[in-house]
Amino acid sequence: MGADRSYAYGAAAGVLGDLLLGDPRRGHPVAMFGRAAARAERALWHDHRGWGALFTTVCASAAVALGAAADRAVRRSPGARAALTAGAVWAVLGGTSLAREATAIGRSLTAGDLVAARARLPHLCGRDPEALDADGIARAVVESVAENTSDAVVGALVWGAVAGVPGLLGFRAVNTLDAMVGHRSPRLRRFGWASARLDDVAGWPGARLTAVLAVCAGGDPRGSLRAWRADAGRHPSPNAGPVEAAFAGALGVRLGGTLSYGGRVEHRPILNGAAGRAVAVADIGRAVRLSRRVGLLALGVTVAARRVVVVRGRGK
Repeated sequence: MGADRSYAYGAAAGVLGDLLLGDPRRGHPVAMFGRAAARAERALWHDHRGWGALFTTVCASAAVALGAAADRAVRRSPGARAALTAGAVWAVLGGTSLAREATAIGRSLTAGDLVAARARLPHLCGRDPEALDADGIARAVVESVAENTSDAVVGALVWGAVAGVPGLLGFRAVNTLDAMVGHRSPRLRRFGWASARLDDVAGWPGARLTAVLAVCAGGDPRGSLRAWRADAGRHPSPNAGPVEAAFAGALGVRLGGTLSYGGRVEHRPILNGAAGRAVAVADIGRAVRLSRRVGLLALGVTVAARRVVVVRGRGK
């Protein structure tokens, strides 16, 4: 069994593991990395971009080095390579947990339990739930499902195709660091700059592939492509813009608008405003189903891409 087949079998098994098991409640490898990174942050924090860059380099490099060491240890055993890949893919993907949280909020909204929906929303995104009505929560959920399809599924698979297990772990490390320190609070505006910018770079290919697959897998390919081309560049995030615009067009809804993070109000441009309608609670389930289709298509595309990478590497 060649390296490309080991990766293909392992990636498929990892995706299946995520579908069946989701994330463990305790002892998740990403949570363990987060705790180690938090200790590094306490040791290295200074209100300076250089110290933030050092923190990002140390943490991300440690994850890549761990993946590379594990990869070297099993390189002579195809079965062990496949098992390692399966474990890494399962550890870094978050598609099932994303779907479960979104679906749970949708059920609460359908039942008219706005209190429960608000209580659950912080499990999915960082918006201020008390400022949102049912429609606002539904829009926040759909936007989070779209963005996290790229961050928690497709982006990791892309870097797995490029660099195997080190790529998988490295991408998840960078994404986790951005979630920890990449936001624009006064304490982290300078220190978190490097993590935020590195996450933008690492997420760029996955976001574009997510948008392409949303166009292909959604119910309105032309509308999805039109919204992507017209509105993605207006979004403040270079990676969330294409993904959210493509999802908005695919679902036939409007995304964007006023939102609040930690008491800070932002006014974001409307995506798919000309052709879309307001988000309804039922659109949460539609977004989850679209996310799952995109994730499965991404598995096929990235496994094929990994074969190309391996074959080219043999030819050198």
